[in-house]
Formats: sequence, C-alpha cells, structure tokens
Amino acid sequence: MQTTIRLFSLCLLILGFYTCQPTPEKKQPVDWVDPQIGSVHCRWFFYTPAALPMGMAKLAPTTNAYGSYGSWLPCGYDDRHTSIEGFAHFHEFQIGGVVTIPTTGELKTLPGTLEDPDSGYRSRVDKTTEVSTPGYYAVTLTDYNIKAEITATTRTGFHRYTFPQSTTSRILFDIGHKQGESATITDAEVTYHPETNEVTGWVENYPIYATFCQPNGKIKIFFAAKLDKKPQTIGTFIDEKIQENSNSVKGPGCGLYLTFQTKAKEQIQMQVGLSYTDIENARNNRDSEATGKSFDDVKNAARQTWNEMLGRIQVEGGTPEDKTKFYTGLYHALLGRGIANDINGQYIQHDKTIGQIPLDKNGIPLYSHHNTDGMWGGFWNLTQIWTLAYPEIFSSYIKSNLDFFKNSGWLHDGEAAGVYTNGVQTNFQGLIICAAYQAGIRDFNIETAWSAICKNELEYKGRDMGNGKYDNEYFIQQGFIPLKDYLYPNDWVCNFGASHTLEYAFSCYAAAQMAKAIGKTAAYNTLMQYSYAYKNLFDPETKYMRPREMDGSFMKDFDPLKGWKGFQEGNAAQYTWYVPHDIQGLTELMGIDLFNERLENTFIESRKTLFGGGKEIDSFSGVEKLYNQGNQPCLHDAWLFNYSGKPWLTQLYTRLICDEFYGITPEHGYGYGQDEDQGQLGAWYVMAAMGLFDVQGGTNISPSYQIGSPKFRKITIKLDPRYYSGKAFVIETENNAPNHYYVQSATLNGQLLEDCWFYRREIINGGHLKLQMDSTPNTHWGISSIPHSK
Repeated sequence: MQTTIRLFSLCLLILGFYTCQPTPEKKQPVDWVDPQIGSVHCRWFFYTPAALPMGMAKLAPTTNAYGSYGSWLPCGYDDRHTSIEGFAHFHEFQIGGVVTIPTTGELKTLPGTLEDPDSGYRSRVDKTTEVSTPGYYAVTLTDYNIKAEITATTRTGFHRYTFPQSTTSRILFDIGHKQGESATITDAEVTYHPETNEVTGWVENYPIYATFCQPNGKIKIFFAAKLDKKPQTIGTFIDEKIQENSNSVKGPGCGLYLTFQTKAKEQIQMQVGLSYTDIENARNNRDSEATGKSFDDVKNAARQTWNEMLGRIQVEGGTPEDKTKFYTGLYHALLGRGIANDINGQYIQHDKTIGQIPLDKNGIPLYSHHNTDGMWGGFWNLTQIWTLAYPEIFSSYIKSNLDFFKNSGWLHDGEAAGVYTNGVQTNFQGLIICAAYQAGIRDFNIETAWSAICKNELEYKGRDMGNGKYDNEYFIQQGFIPLKDYLYPNDWVCNFGASHTLEYAFSCYAAAQMAKAIGKTAAYNTLMQYSYAYKNLFDPETKYMRPREMDGSFMKDFDPLKGWKGFQEGNAAQYTWYVPHDIQGLTELMGIDLFNERLENTFIESRKTLFGGGKEIDSFSGVEKLYNQGNQPCLHDAWLFNYSGKPWLTQLYTRLICDEFYGITPEHGYGYGQDEDQGQLGAWYVMAAMGLFDVQGGTNISPSYQIGSPKFRKITIKLDPRYYSGKAFVIETENNAPNHYYVQSATLNGQLLEDCWFYRREIINGGHLKLQMDSTPNTHWGISSIPHSK
C-alpha cells in the first residue's frame, strides 16, 4: 500500500512539475535566455548572470581568475570547471575584482587552484544546483554545504548565503588578488566598521593594456558592503599572513574575514555598493538603489527589466533552439559596455578628476558613461541592434565618448574608468558617431562631434597607442601603412599595416558621408580621397590585398592564408573583402567572375570547419582560414552576394552560419570557444536571424538594410518614439521552414519589392516587410539593383 501511495505521489509530483513549466508559446523573452551558452573558454566579461543591462554591478562566480594573466584571454567562468573561488563584483574589459565567498570550517585565505581546490578557500560545487538566468545566479558550495545566491541592481550587488549549523561560518572579502583582466594589483585596502556593520574598501590595479596605452594609467574600484548580521569575530590577512581581531588592512594580497555562529539554514544577506569614484559614492549608490528592497524584490525586478529590454524585439515561430540563440544573443548585446558613472552622475575622467553628467529636474543623469572594449567590428552587429531597438543606449554611448574627448583631446576606442585601453589600436569611434547621426540619433553636440571625428581621421601628431591609429601618419602622407614592426612599451610586437590601411579607409568614408550631410564640402572631398586608399594595397597579379614594404614594393613570400603578418587577427584572403564602403570598386578590381568564384569558394570551404575554427577551442582558431565567423573582420562577407548579383547565396549562407556556427551548449555557443567580444557575435546572430544587415554599418547618408533570410515567422521591432516616428517595424515570412532559406518574392508596405535591400527610413517610419520563402532559390529576385552604398 505504501509503495502504491509513493508511486501515486511521484506521478503527481512529475505531473505538477511539467504543468508548471512555461510552454514555448507562453515563454517570455527572458525565459529563452541561457547564460551558459558559450561559457566554455569565454572572456572575463562574457559570463555575468547577476547583472542588469549595461550594469556596473556584474556579479558572477569565478572558476579561473588567473588564466588570462591580466590581458584578454579567456578566464573567469568556464562551465567545464567544478569548483569556484568566489563571486567577483566587477567584470569589465581590463577591470575585475572585489571577491566575496561564504565558507565554514578551517580559515583559508588564498583562493587555491582548479587542480587542487583544497589548497585554498575555493569550493567544489554541485552543478545540478546551478541556476543561471538574466539577473540571478545560485549554486550550492558542496565543500561548505552553503547555498549562495546573487542578484543586482545597476550599481549594487546583492548576496544571500544560506549556511549550515556552524560556529565557524564566514564571509571572506578577498580584494588584493588579481581577478580576470585586472592584471597587477598595485594596492588595496579593506576596513570593517562595527558601528554600521559595513565593510568598505578599494582596489587599485594596473591593466596590461594600460601599460602600453597609458603608462601609469592605474584604475581604482571602490565598494561599500552592508550586512544584515553582525559578526562574532573579525580578522584581516595578506596572503596567508592572518591578523586576528584586526578590522583594517592595506596592500596587495589583502583581505578581511567575518565569522558568525549560524543555525541550520540560517541566511545572511549583504548589499555591496560599487563605484569608480570613491567609497562615499559606492555607499550612496547602494543606499539609493537598495534601501527598502529585499533580495527577492531585486531578483524579480532584474527579471522584469531584462524582459522589457529583450521584449523590444518580439519573435514568433521558429524552433525553440532558434529562439534560445536569438534571445541569448540579444542578452549579450545588452550586457557589455557597463555603466561607469554613479547614480548622482559623477564619474572618473581621463585626467583623474571627477566629472559630472548633467542631471534632469529629478536629479537623474541625462545619460550614462560606459566602460568599453573597442568597437572593432561593432558597426556590423552591436550598433545596428542599438539603432533599431535601443537608440537611447547608442546615444548614451556617444555622449560618453564625447565627454572623454573634451577631457582628453581625443576619442578613445577602449576605456576602463577613464584610462585608455585600446585593444586593437585602430579607432572606429568616429565611424560610430557618423552612423548614429545618419540614423537620426542626433541629441549630442554636432560641432563637438564633428571636431572629434575630423581629428580622429586626419590627424597624427600627438597620437599614441591610447587614442589609436598610432600609424596614421603613414596613411595620411602616403595613402597606405607599410609593413613595419611596432614595439609596444610592454614588449609586445605588432605589424598590422595592411589591415589598418583598409580600416582607416572605411572610417574616412564614414566621415565623408557625415561631412556631406552637414555641408562640409572640402572635408568631404578630402575624406573621400582617403577612402579609396584600399586600392593602394590591391595586387593586380594575385588579386588580393597585399601588404607593401617600406619602399612601396609588395610583400615578398606572400601567402594569402598566412595570419598576422600585416593583418590583425586575420589574413589577406579574409581582409581582401574589407572594402564595405566601395564593393563596386572592389568588384571592378577583381572582376565580377573572380569575385563570385572566390566568395562562393570561401563559404563552400568554410562550411567544412563550421564557418570558423572547427571544433578547436581557441580564440584565434579561425585566423588562417578563408573565413572566420569567430572574429570581427569577416562578419560582413556573407552579405556581399547581395552586391554581386547572387542574393540567394546571402540568404543561404547567413542561415547556415546561424544554424551551424552558433550552438546552444556551453562548449558550442559562439563557435567552439571563439571570441565573443562583449556581445558582438550574439548581436550578429540577432541581425541575421531577422534577415537584416547593413554592410556599410549605417554610415551612408541614406542608410539601407540588405535582406537575408529570417529565421522566424514574424518579427516585431518596437520603435522608440523619442527618436523615431513609427511605432513598429514588422517582418513576416510565409512558407518558412528550417530548410526554406530562399526568398521568392517580397513586399514592403504592401508594394512589390524587387530589390534585395531597402532604405532604413522605411524602418524608422514604421513599416511591414513580407517575404515569401521556399527551399529552392529564386535567381531572378533581388538582382534588379545592388544595395545603396553611396
């Protein structure tokens, strides 16, 4: 009888579980996001589940903080790892730190290693208890039998630790050891305040990129943590040297511990305010965002915020896998470029003084400042997403950089709390500003912006590795940048003259279009001349972009698949396509037959390695391939068939890349452990899955969108009334299916559309694109004219 009752109860439990799960039709956008996707071999800032969109507080478990050696290599969290060393609060490009972890038992003050977790306070985890969603993370620390939960507001991290019965329950603050991309810790300080039951402190680090972009450009991060239970004892440490009954310590390797007596399942909660300016602002950020809010209040609010932001683009139809990829990609596009200003609008400037963002009548900053990796390729993914659904983020990002320009004299293309951290040594911020202007996002000072753009494109005196384009003198004076080794101050060597030439030509084109739009005729003519500099690298013999030596001769012993020599993170075969602003000119140089032959062969061959580096887990595994979806220089290539009279191949290959390069597992997410730079690869998937792309990155006076092959039956993009006149743009497909790659016919706002492109104004005014799909290509549709590029 008891067995029957147990079986019946089990059946009811299983039935209840499945009936409580949201069906695919009832799922909200946030329910489709899976932060674990691509979390194998990922960057420090990639995996931060306990965070809001663009948040300063980005909390995450750390499984491997030391793997990057302070640079950009994968580190932080890796789904393959089975132990964690704590929860870091700061996760930005070249910034990391302020780690906390709950423990019991023997006091250990070093993190320990993956290979030997018992060598430190690190704990093994029960992966079956791991919960990771936008805004929340939880896991059981099995070595301590503690359930750890984290969530966040914009600038405050929330912790809830459920302890076992113990007289040695502890919370450690390890702030003096390197985290992620933070590199060398040069100083730190932490203090416990018994009168307020607070832990406050700061960490100073010296990022690797600052060593060559801004020597002595150190970064400080501040925190102020409030606990809901007073400890019984306190102590401090520097590495393994412990000082009992001490409430303050200073220096690299320092930390503090609080010891409690807990009952079984007793919870201790903590709210940690963060800032880049000082401890008082960290405290004010916390009090402003956390007062009166419970952990669950913040967790639920985070989910609601993510759902609203993700829900600005609604997709219907498609497979569950398609939706998971789509909304996880959109999640990544909204996660990076974290806010760097305090709630009162204060922020740290390049000259280390405190700046002030203007406030509205309610005391709220009118925009935000952002930490950011470079925008290398961001115009083919991130800014296109921001333009469509998040123009306020795009506007904020630009105003942030213009403030940096006014303080430093240059635009940055990589900033960490006011410090130059230009990772790729180009500078596409001028192009980004031009694209925003052409989209109608113009709520910034146009004259200041134009001065910054002109200086960025045409000047070379006073340039260094911080503001990028350190080799612009060659580009301006002779129209190409020769093969030449540059020695970085930290002893790295680079030689990227050919790729820089192509990139600078494109950004000059963008500036020329803005010059024309605002009536700067002389500047337009000058910039357009520089935009044709790509022709100086074209080798008529091999029909490739070929680096030139200092004397102007073409590079000897030339192999178009050889990576790095002359080309940053790529090769000549990849960069030959890097003329997005003048595809017709490139076609004329190559000849249309060779253009199509090579482009088709590129994708036929690249499919054999999943359009990237195959299954090799390495950030640069595709650098010496014909095509590499796992890195930025190639991301427009599949759309070039729209320009060469074969748009059905754009439709085919953009869909195949979505299906085969992108996956839904921790290992196979964005290729196999390739380089998802703060959401750029995820954003590319979003654009391709909607069947929209702009090869020129929005820089034309009248920008266009080129049409691909949407993955869904219906896509609705909600438009922001503060920037656009329309309410929504809707894309609908008929007869769509997993292998129905090809557009048969199209209508735009009820009118027959014979072209494979249309002007962006059709979107921002609100409209309706309808596509008829099938499994065989229509080789007559979309070839009546090439996409608008001038």
